[in-house]
Amino acid sequence: MSEITVYSTGTCPICDKTKDLLKKWGLDFEEVRVDLDRDGLKRMLEVSNNARTVPQIVIGGKWIGGFTELTELHMDGELDTLLGKG
Repeated sequence: MSEITVYSTGTCPICDKTKDLLKKWGLDFEEVRVDLDRDGLKRMLEVSNNARTVPQIVIGGKWIGGFTELTELHMDGELDTLLGKG
């Protein structure tokens, strides 16, 4: 199981951007398609304090938010810390 979970839908261009960025950084992740997986949607709502937008990203069991928060963590050098690399 990956440390990173991306909750997404099949019609979300920002979700695609998020997944492409994670791949570019060489990070493995699990994708949960909330448009196809009702249990996955319930998990996303629980972990994200009922966020209604995608992507929602969880790293090491901690909800970090969406694409903007992911890129900010990376730019601030905090992403490696969350992943136990820093």
